[in-house]
Amino acid sequence: MARKRFDPRHLPDFTQKSVIDSHMDRLDTTGVSRRDFLALASAGVAAGAAASALGMPNVAVASGSKKVAYLAWSASTEYNQLVSQGAESAARALGLNYSFFDGQIDSGRQLSQFEQLGTERAIGGFFNILDGSALRRAGQLAQDNQTYFAAIWDSVPWFTPFDVGDYFTLYLNPHEDEAHRGVSRAVYQAVTDRFGEGEVAALTGTPGNWCEISRNAGRDLALAEFPNIRQTASLPGKWLREESLRATEDLLTRNGKLVGLVAQNDDEAQGALTALRNVGLQPGKDFFVGGADGTSLGARAIQDGIQTSTSGNSPVFTGAFLTSWLYDVANGWKPRVAERQLFWKPTVVTRENVDAYVARYVDNDGVEPFDFRKFSRVLNPDDWDPQAYVYPAETEEIWKGYPRPEGWTLPAPLAEARAKGEFEQVREEYAAHNNILFDGPSPNLKT
Repeated sequence: MARKRFDPRHLPDFTQKSVIDSHMDRLDTTGVSRRDFLALASAGVAAGAAASALGMPNVAVASGSKKVAYLAWSASTEYNQLVSQGAESAARALGLNYSFFDGQIDSGRQLSQFEQLGTERAIGGFFNILDGSALRRAGQLAQDNQTYFAAIWDSVPWFTPFDVGDYFTLYLNPHEDEAHRGVSRAVYQAVTDRFGEGEVAALTGTPGNWCEISRNAGRDLALAEFPNIRQTASLPGKWLREESLRATEDLLTRNGKLVGLVAQNDDEAQGALTALRNVGLQPGKDFFVGGADGTSLGARAIQDGIQTSTSGNSPVFTGAFLTSWLYDVANGWKPRVAERQLFWKPTVVTRENVDAYVARYVDNDGVEPFDFRKFSRVLNPDDWDPQAYVYPAETEEIWKGYPRPEGWTLPAPLAEARAKGEFEQVREEYAAHNNILFDGPSPNLKT
């Protein structure tokens, strides 16, 4: 990656009291006055400018060019906390500095955090953004500041990395409709085995979010396989435990005949389980619940027999894969067109396979679930390993169920890659390199 020249236009506006306060809040500045803070900041700027002028890349303003960050819409969910663990572990293995940014359910805040990465001359970051429409602005900031970014989950319908440039390096998602179809199928089969038939409900996420729509589609596909199961109601859980507890209480009050519920993630499932216990129902016996994301609490709940299923996305995988990707592009590796939109295949976790999942991803006695350096093509040009079944995502498959904008056409790079067979080539190459299986044992286990 070409090193950027010092540009004072990218510095925060320290003439504004609110800007000073926001930076002091992020740092341990107890007992430091604004005047002292500005003096320290000015010294840092001078050092950075001098280093740039003298060609000395090792003098850094803030954390410098070896920094990566995870920009989460909230730090309060277990999923985002586990993604951060994976990112931090990969950063440590790759010799990078790492930060976890809490968006506090505010996509504007997330954009400000990303803009700050540009000011710090960081490598970049990856988003789990609250509002996918903000990725357009992120793309502009990335191009202006030459800061790489990747994104998971929500985006703008029919928007691709090629609509903004090379610095939007990857849009990555688990193949959610198929995963949630399997999660839902397990719940409906449990209801069938216990009661023969029954009424069920659903907790949704944030209306219009890509993940919510994909998981709803998977749930509906499973529902069509069970004519004896009737979904009678749904309410938004908004991905959060407390919201889902209240929503489940409301659903139970409306319909006392419910015997099953499919949630949008494991945090929602945890809220639902609490609501069930509060009214005297026994999850796993009187009532069956499915979640998603394969969090620690979700997996343990399946082991305990109170949650029926989850999708084993392994949040740690998400953080590790994306951190390694940013490391590689910053060190000169250039992904092909077909690699810049990817799916990976999660496993559906139930009582039948949960013990192996927990042994690798949850209660692993300190044995890391991945070889974090092995993700990197820069470090392992011949034997890199995606450590999961990862494959190119066709734009039409990502956005199925969304109406195409009038006049929309596939960006030329994607059309050309498809025409010359690049998608099939990449799928085959990733499969050939995938020797550390996602649903197998940790590569770090001593035999």
